[in-house]
Amino acid sequence: MNNKLTTKERAYVNLVKLLPCSVCDAAGPSSAHHVKQGNQYTVVALCWDCHQGPMLGWHGQKRMWDIKKMDMNDALNTTVRRVIDELGEFFDPK
Repeated sequence: MNNKLTTKERAYVNLVKLLPCSVCDAAGPSSAHHVKQGNQYTVVALCWDCHQGPMLGWHGQKRMWDIKKMDMNDALNTTVRRVIDELGEFFDPK
């Protein structure tokens, strides 16, 4: 698999990392969790606890995900909505 990111992919992932956590809303910077490795545009902004935390995180027991009643699609939707909010002037029809 080719792990070289294009300039646009790197910019998108870096923007996602600036966002708050898409599960618990902890302030950024966040990590960018890949829904599927190699798909740079389906990354989710997650704090350490919601990403790798042994009790709360996606790679652990997912307790925060259960508390918030979220799955990966919900978190991806939140991330994309926040990216669009950050780039609002490009999406705001006038």
